[in-house]
Amino acid sequence: MTKNFVRALLSLRIVYFPQLLSFVVALVFAHAVASSNRIEERTSPAPTKPPKVAIADSHFTRLDGARIHYVNYGKGDEALVLIHGWTCNLDNWRDQFADFAQRNRVIAMDLPGHGQSDKPQVTYSMDYFARAVDAVMRDAKVKRAVLVGHSMGTPVARQFYRKYPGKTLAIVIVDGSLHPFGDKTLMDRLIAGFRGPNYREAVGQMLAAISGPNLSADATERIKTSSLNTPQHVIVSAMEGMADPSIWGDDKINVPVLAIMAKNPFYPPNIEESFRAIAPNVEFHMWDGVGHFIMMEKPQEFNAAVLQFLDNNKLLKK
Repeated sequence: MTKNFVRALLSLRIVYFPQLLSFVVALVFAHAVASSNRIEERTSPAPTKPPKVAIADSHFTRLDGARIHYVNYGKGDEALVLIHGWTCNLDNWRDQFADFAQRNRVIAMDLPGHGQSDKPQVTYSMDYFARAVDAVMRDAKVKRAVLVGHSMGTPVARQFYRKYPGKTLAIVIVDGSLHPFGDKTLMDRLIAGFRGPNYREAVGQMLAAISGPNLSADATERIKTSSLNTPQHVIVSAMEGMADPSIWGDDKINVPVLAIMAKNPFYPPNIEESFRAIAPNVEFHMWDGVGHFIMMEKPQEFNAAVLQFLDNNKLLKK
């Protein structure tokens, strides 16, 4: 692990970004680097069987010649669209399918470069990901959606809203951000760690550091496997996409927003106000005792919160 990479992590004190790149990650990550060069095994509760749900329809569509994979539950021209985070895939939402599909149509996708989607040598910008979401919705004949974005999925959802406001019913932020998280110099040093030969170790250490106490061994393994299967060019380019200052404007989000954040002592005290300045219709929650993968650690509580948000705002059809 390079010293510059660790220094970049330790410098991440602008903590509006999800715990993936927050200062608390740096503290745990730096300790892990000092004590070991491998991902530590963690003691976790025994894996539980995923809830029963109707078999999903698996589909592929195309964007700029590349195949994009998604799964579909139910019918209708409005849907919940689930967007995973950096180096992850649609399986992160496994524990949501049963509860969400009982109420409305659900689509979960593998962003380009991730999961079963193609991984071409292209620029993995938030705009490219947003166009991929649109390609999936068009292929599935979904006219409007509530976008649920975990981590990197949040700026993807926000970019989709910029491009296709008429197709956006609402946004659910899952430990994601509406604000930038570092200047160019800092981000260049951070990204350099993912350009090196030990990039898998860098990614693995980071993801392990931000995983909370309630993450099962099964979920931990799925996250790890997904990161190992994400090519280096995707890892680097997607992180560069999140560092792009053009995606962090102050333009307003004028649809209902639900934000479920993992409590972090390094978040500024005005984080809710800062979110509200961009999303006036935000319902803000800060959960204690969870890590970055909230929907995998506390699936029942997470599902109930999202469904209540939909009911409160009369979104989607029962």
